Amino acid sequence: MFDQARQADSLFTSMLNSFNHIPPGPVHLVRFIPQLVLPSFLLYASSKLGLEVPFAWLLPAVALATPGLYKALIWYKLWRVTREAEKLGARVVPIVQRSSRELIQHAVKALKQGYPGILDEFAEGYGTVFGLRVLTETRIVTFEPEHVKAILASQFETFDKGHIFKSHMHSLFGNGVFNSDGDLWKFHRTLSRPFFSRERVNDHPNLLPTADKALRIASARLSEGHAFDLQDLAMRYTLDVSTQFLLGNSVHSLDGGLAYPHIISSPSSSAQLDKDPATAFGVALSEGTYLSADRSKYGAHWPLAEFWKDEVKARRDVIDAFIEPHLKRVLSNVEEKRASGSVDQADVEDQTLVECLARQTPDGTLIKDELANFLIAGRDTTAATITFSVYMLSQYPAIAERVREEVLSRLRGGKQPTPEDVKEMKYLRAFINEVLRLYPPVPYDSRMSSKATLWPSPTPGGKPFYVPAKSKILYSMWYMHRSTKLWGPDALEFDPDRFLDDRLHRYLTPNPYMFIPFNAGPRICLGMQFAYNMSSIFLIRLLQRFENIRLALDAQPPGSLPPAEWATEDRPLDPRKAEEKVSPKTSINMSVKGQYGVEF
Repeated sequence: MFDQARQADSLFTSMLNSFNHIPPGPVHLVRFIPQLVLPSFLLYASSKLGLEVPFAWLLPAVALATPGLYKALIWYKLWRVTREAEKLGARVVPIVQRSSRELIQHAVKALKQGYPGILDEFAEGYGTVFGLRVLTETRIVTFEPEHVKAILASQFETFDKGHIFKSHMHSLFGNGVFNSDGDLWKFHRTLSRPFFSRERVNDHPNLLPTADKALRIASARLSEGHAFDLQDLAMRYTLDVSTQFLLGNSVHSLDGGLAYPHIISSPSSSAQLDKDPATAFGVALSEGTYLSADRSKYGAHWPLAEFWKDEVKARRDVIDAFIEPHLKRVLSNVEEKRASGSVDQADVEDQTLVECLARQTPDGTLIKDELANFLIAGRDTTAATITFSVYMLSQYPAIAERVREEVLSRLRGGKQPTPEDVKEMKYLRAFINEVLRLYPPVPYDSRMSSKATLWPSPTPGGKPFYVPAKSKILYSMWYMHRSTKLWGPDALEFDPDRFLDDRLHRYLTPNPYMFIPFNAGPRICLGMQFAYNMSSIFLIRLLQRFENIRLALDAQPPGSLPPAEWATEDRPLDPRKAEEKVSPKTSINMSVKGQYGVEF
């Protein structure tokens, strides 16, 4: 009965959402008003039907009916889950003893002002597995590699994205590969996998010229006597490479130039950049990602915060406006070749992702969703890797010199790197892995359990944890990657050698799910090797051209530097927080707050 009601509700919601002119708020209210008013209505109706209820009791009872129902639901769920766990010889996840209001306030403050380690306080008090209860819903949080292995691999069919996550992201990602489950996800994965062959991602001809172009722009800015925004440069580099790789045409965002530091007044700065179409495209990607992630603060009720307008849709419209001309051209060409029978093997080998998709389906909406997914992932995660790589080069001169020596000894006289050169630079790869460990591009991810299951206890001999069906799960690369329990006592030190010496075999080899910068299992990132190559080429060309990398802290906008309290906390769980010179922040992906000035 309940499943049928849920299916009917899902169908009704889909019908409402099919009318694009209906704002999110009214659709949400139509769906949830019955749940809010039904208890009060039943109480009122019972009195009208002859049940003796004193009038003095009726009004307060009606007013309190819905809050009372929510309280009853909390107690019922706790009783039911505890009973089910006991039957299986398991235990329930410990719940953080904070009110819903306190947890919401903590989340809002942490996401706006805090370090990405937003759960430090709870991890210190409850360990690596705990629950956060807001109203009637409990989110299970885990930092345990064995649990993450279950989520991503061994119990893959039990954990999917879930309807709430997909609701948050649908305006931006649609039904693309990063926002779908089940057969639809398998269909997307099957469509896209052939494109990411080793030959294509290892030898993409656009990487070197685009990296060189980006660094020429940086050199020009430095020759004027000004620092440049490394994060903006990395975003433009990865966007131009990704659009060329996926669509066959670069958006040429590097041609739009870079903004000057906030302390410099320049006629070619913000006003000119605002008019640049490629800049507008990049801004739409960034804002769409941030606004989609921001919906998580409101859970299933995010439409109430965007009552009359879907704020993300406007950004997706900008993205689609760029994709559609390329898609229209490719669909037309594919249809012509199919009609004439002129498709040959060379066409297939040289095709872009949009061509690869168009050969397999004529569904324009599906293709646009897929392209938007890969454009956002291809730009943001690799730009984050480059941004934090240069940050670490600036903070660890001895390590920077060692990476540079490897590059220069392999590529004498400014030689251009080949795929084989990149493969042989072991210390560079270890350096990038260490950046990905301490600053993972996606520090948190979530799933929902489709059925009840058990997770092993973190302590030997302990009872397993019971995970009820429909549980919302949050797992964290940020915490696993920085855990001294997993990586040893020097886990919070930046040391690329841990990926080369005996620590690799002591810690990571027997426990591979403690390092998952690209996720793992069936959903492992298809573009992982391309991201490594994109990052490697940029860093190689940068180190061939520059030395003595320094942060230009005076170029940072007001309010973007780490707050003073980061350095004065009494008992920080993560001492690196006190040492930061920039402010890492997170929405879906990691980035640096404000401009990120660099000079050489």
